Amino acid sequence: MSDDNQIFIPPSFFAVYSDARKRLLEPIGVVRERYEICEDLANHLVGHAQIQHHTEVPVESEILRRIHAGLAVPEAGVSPAEAGWIVQRLAELLGWPSPGPEEPAS
Repeated sequence: MSDDNQIFIPPSFFAVYSDARKRLLEPIGVVRERYEICEDLANHLVGHAQIQHHTEVPVESEILRRIHAGLAVPEAGVSPAEAGWIVQRLAELLGWPSPGPEEPAS
């Protein structure tokens, strides 16, 4: 078994790449690669969000909204669905309330 096959991809990320019948829309290798990128980015953003929380923006939901807006631009290199997942994961890592799907993306 290769190391790649030992990476646990959570169901929430599979949902980003699945259709209504829960079939993957991309090959598993692509999904695994995108998961690693998105997970790394969420972990990288923890420090940034904490600094923002303690210095400039005390409201957690506003920090998450701003990060989502930054990820929503094409130059960010992630899809809109991935941007939403990254922000959800970031909230989870920080122990903050999840922004939920009803939060505006801008």
